[in-house]
Amino acid sequence: MDVGFIGLGRMGRAMAARLVAAGHRVRVWNRSPEAARAVEGAEPVASAAEAFSGDAAITMLADDAALRAVTIEGGLLDSGQRPGVHVGMSTISVALAKELAAVHGRAGVPYVSAPVFGRPDAASNGALNIIAAGDDAAIARVQPLFDAMGSKTWRFGAEPERANAVKLAGNFMLVSAIEAMGEAAAFAEGHGIAGADVLEMLTSTLFASPVYKNYGAMIMAGRYEPPGFTIRLGLKDVRLALAAGEAVNVPMPFASVLRDNLLDAIAHGDGDKDFASLATVAARRSGR
Repeated sequence: MDVGFIGLGRMGRAMAARLVAAGHRVRVWNRSPEAARAVEGAEPVASAAEAFSGDAAITMLADDAALRAVTIEGGLLDSGQRPGVHVGMSTISVALAKELAAVHGRAGVPYVSAPVFGRPDAASNGALNIIAAGDDAAIARVQPLFDAMGSKTWRFGAEPERANAVKLAGNFMLVSAIEAMGEAAAFAEGHGIAGADVLEMLTSTLFASPVYKNYGAMIMAGRYEPPGFTIRLGLKDVRLALAAGEAVNVPMPFASVLRDNLLDAIAHGDGDKDFASLATVAARRSGR
């Protein structure tokens, strides 16, 4: 397939490289041109408009503001050269996903929301879980791209914003797991027990799942740099979850606690460290 890829952070670069390796023609654009040149085998282009064409265009941008600036305010849907399908793979708000679906509908360009679960190493290995929602025919057209980037595609209906709601629900649970491990370790330390020993036992038995095992190992080792996903991005996602919950009158009291604890981490200079460093907030509050 002829694919345009817009947004080449750590995740985007790895995902675009998977598409190249699968034999697709991949045109890439990033605000920082050096990132585009770093994807071996891809074709850097001079503008987002040049990438927003072909059989499909994929956007993998940092947040709502970046995606809005490039797509809506950048006038991509007003150009004569547009893609067969636009696949939005960024973690964005449910509200923006709804707006994008409406704007694309008026422009006659199919829009599929397809955020992912997985860190950059999973992206490099083609092991992402892809959460897709949108028109069935449009998803079927881009399924070969999903197959190159992920291990499984999970479909959640025809309304694109559903995929974004699922993504935010998952990230809320992920932050909750890190907070729980941080508090459990601090609690154990308060009783004279090595928190690392407790986490090793729990993540090997009761909580032997990838999130607990992988983030638990980082917490045990105090290994928070280089980040795979930062505290600042975690705060962004929790805020999006709170806003989406409020929009449908769903209280999320623990999400409010997580927001404040993430702010605590940022206030103490950890905003650009890995998500797992949230565990240090509980340790600091306990005097350890």
